[in-house]
Amino acid sequence: MAGRLIYLMGPSGSGKDSVLQAARGPLAARGCRIARRVITRSAEALGEEALSLSPAQFEAQERAGAFAMSWRANGLAYGIPRQIDEWLAGGEDVLVNGSRAYLAEARRRYPDLLAVVLTVDLAVLRQRLLARGRETPSEIEARLARNAQFGGAAAELERLYLLDNSGALARTVDQLLGLIEASRSGA
Repeated sequence: MAGRLIYLMGPSGSGKDSVLQAARGPLAARGCRIARRVITRSAEALGEEALSLSPAQFEAQERAGAFAMSWRANGLAYGIPRQIDEWLAGGEDVLVNGSRAYLAEARRRYPDLLAVVLTVDLAVLRQRLLARGRETPSEIEARLARNAQFGGAAAELERLYLLDNSGALARTVDQLLGLIEASRSGA
């Protein structure tokens, strides 16, 4: 039986990296791998367990077929290594840190993927983005406006599972693990 792709998304500042880090051990114990992304951003600025490549290196790897999925967002290139296809074929579930803009293509390639969106209260998200100090105030406001796309009736129509990460990280991880378990059992 093939594994399932768990496609985690969320606006910048929603805590995806923190959730992935906190969930790594419990997911591994359940036979679920977390794919390491490749990003065209310096390793010092990553904030996640990712591999940093120059734009030229990324494009060369992309042309060579090194990625199962790749996309561009926020002036950067992102790739998920092709190795995930081997893991999935071997029956392992695989969690990837994905992009909402790439979701349709990801679903085309992996029709049974579990699409999970981390949401965060607007005030909490603004505070996290300001504390991070990577963006200007106008860039932060633009990110907050894009965050409005992640909820409501649109989420139901797109078969998105929303996890609120405004509170305790442990609670969000527990909800993620429960969602993955429920999806395995067909609930």
